[in-house]
Amino acid sequence: MPYTTSMLKDIYSQYAKPHDRINRLVVNKTIYPVIRGLYVDDPNLNGKFLASIIYGPSYLSFEYALSYHGLIPELAVVFSSATFMKRRRKRYNTNFGLFTYRDIPRAAYPHGIQLRIEGKLSYQIACPEKALCDQLYTIVGIVSHKSLMSLLFEDLRIEESDFNNLDKSFLSFLAMKYQSITLKTLHSWLRSKDEPHP
Repeated sequence: MPYTTSMLKDIYSQYAKPHDRINRLVVNKTIYPVIRGLYVDDPNLNGKFLASIIYGPSYLSFEYALSYHGLIPELAVVFSSATFMKRRRKRYNTNFGLFTYRDIPRAAYPHGIQLRIEGKLSYQIACPEKALCDQLYTIVGIVSHKSLMSLLFEDLRIEESDFNNLDKSFLSFLAMKYQSITLKTLHSWLRSKDEPHP
């Protein structure tokens, strides 16, 4: 369970020096520091539960979510998250994993975020379509359909069958929220696939 310093001070408010009590809990390995001001009581807690608490508002996306949904073959080793209006990237290297954060456009941010609940814990993660759009937003200058297909199926190594299982209507809707050349190319390509061929 994650705890902030403020939460712990409330829990141990009966102590004359709650901060000293917190320090003793850390020394005794009753709680474990994640970053300054954040602790957990489980040294093996999966970092996915911490990502949006460490820095937010944010949700898990990019390579982590693509891997989570089985769209790319690589196992994600970094808890990569999307933010908005932070105007700078963030990186936290902790005992619970490496956490990275980068902005996406505000108009795109609220769409396609899933809340997952496991027991008493929860985390937010991009749906497959949103994770793909977030990832493509980081890649600039893709202007041809051929280059886009190469990016999707060769560079990212997404299986065409998995791509075909995505919600194309939602993918197209999302693509136009980013004001990105690469995502405009995705939108154009999706429309061309829907057009009847003579």
